[in-house]
Amino acid sequence: MRIRWLGHASFLIENERGIRIITDPFDETLGYKLPRLRAHIVTVSHEHFDHNYVRGVKGKPVVFKGEVQRESHKMQFRGISSYHDSVWGTKRGGNTIFHMQVDGINLCHLGDLGHILSKDKLVEIGLVDILFIPIGGFYTIDYQQATQIMQDIQPKITIPMHYKTEVIKFPIDTLEPFIQDKDKVKQLKDKELEIFRENLPLENQIIILPWE
Repeated sequence: MRIRWLGHASFLIENERGIRIITDPFDETLGYKLPRLRAHIVTVSHEHFDHNYVRGVKGKPVVFKGEVQRESHKMQFRGISSYHDSVWGTKRGGNTIFHMQVDGINLCHLGDLGHILSKDKLVEIGLVDILFIPIGGFYTIDYQQATQIMQDIQPKITIPMHYKTEVIKFPIDTLEPFIQDKDKVKQLKDKELEIFRENLPLENQIIILPWE
């Protein structure tokens, strides 16, 4: 499997057979430039412009939104309900967590999660090998909440997302508060992470991907 961070909460995930998944594609008014990529599947966590720009993806992808439970291209997808804020969605609405099984690896994309996960929700999510987690705060969980959720889920790899970079005008935190007190943080120089089930780390490792 290959993983590239396109910026914000958007990733390109390509399996061993060349099937491409794009998560939360964004309108370029966000600040990042969305590469004109062809995909087979797109997941959308919620209907905000910085997460739902499906028309920016080339091809005719299958689009997953909401509480789905589907197989596509021999991969399993589950949409799990959550909220975009800490007050049951009354401020920013709902959010969908996507659990995906790709090449025998369990991926979990938290979207714009805005609250700590209950024990029931953690059970619903289940086993996670690779976790994509927002850390910027304000619109999502902050770095402290993200740390707790990472510890609760116990993935093999954590990939932070939805934080402030030089192109983002949103009033959210940068990467540094999340990683400043963490061990086993790896900053990749290559834009692409290649990972196989047999070489997943035994303990959680935080991997920082450069954006496109």
